[in-house]
Amino acid sequence: MEMRLSLVLLVTLLPLGAADPPAAKAAPAKEAAPAKAAAPAAVTIPAGAVETEPGTFRFTDAQGKKWVYRKTPFGVARFEDKDDAAAAAPAPKEVKPEQKVLAVERGDMVHFERPGPFGIYKWDRKKSELSDMERKWLEEQQPNSAPAASTAEKKK
Repeated sequence: MEMRLSLVLLVTLLPLGAADPPAAKAAPAKEAAPAKAAAPAAVTIPAGAVETEPGTFRFTDAQGKKWVYRKTPFGVARFEDKDDAAAAAPAPKEVKPEQKVLAVERGDMVHFERPGPFGIYKWDRKKSELSDMERKWLEEQQPNSAPAASTAEKKK
């Protein structure tokens, strides 16, 4: 019985003895504190900067770089000024969605297909219920399908 008691005490106290004392853990942290880097200098608006809008200043430095300084709630922000010519470059010409629509007549119904961001959109509409845009799409497809209809009539 005494042997079991001493074994239980040994097993429960063994992990406590393996742990480092709290004073030893705190000492390395105190040594690492002075090794921190100094904070970067705060950005300020230069004396020769010209205010273009309220809170926005433009400045050209000695190297010829153009900078924009802007007052924010968190301090002054500085970023490089980009040329207006690069920003005003024309966007690539985009194909209109109505040019991509396929319209096929099927009796008194018209079947439409249009590519979209999530796949091909398909829908059917009665000829009597077509919207103006759907009617336009169908008329654009008519010249392409008219010769096929005339060949079918010739066979009769």
